[in-house]
Amino acid sequence: MNTTPASGPPGPIVVGTDGSEHARRAVLFALREAQLRGVGVRAVCAFGGKHAEPAARAVTGWGGGGEPAPHLRDSVARDVTDSVEELRRQVGEPYVEIEVRCERGRPTQVLLDASQDADLLVVGSRGAGLWGRLSLGSTSTEIVHHAHLPVVVVPPGPEGTTG
Repeated sequence: MNTTPASGPPGPIVVGTDGSEHARRAVLFALREAQLRGVGVRAVCAFGGKHAEPAARAVTGWGGGGEPAPHLRDSVARDVTDSVEELRRQVGEPYVEIEVRCERGRPTQVLLDASQDADLLVVGSRGAGLWGRLSLGSTSTEIVHHAHLPVVVVPPGPEGTTG
């Protein structure tokens, strides 16, 4: 009896984005890797929730557990889409198909849920100064410990660079 799972079409690459420089580096990595693999990218932005990361609260304008106004959620989705599109143009052809999701909840859980059918999960690493460069942010750490698929944590680059 063969217990090897049947391989289907390759899944997308899921990347967490919150508008930060670290997230932009992660999106660039995901786009380049998607070009090599011939797959799409699912860019995911988490918002709200009691334990949302400060960067996610800052980019979305939502804190605590309050429900955002629909126009604010749409505005954030547009901002994320515009940022990802700008990076897609920067990477160039062949253009990668992109899906943008803005979901309510803890960033770690939102990313893990969004990656159920994915083949790779990409997140940025937060940090400032020497110690920050040696450690992972809380979302990155949780993702690495709980993911069901390969994970890439994109390290920070030299100050002020996105590529």
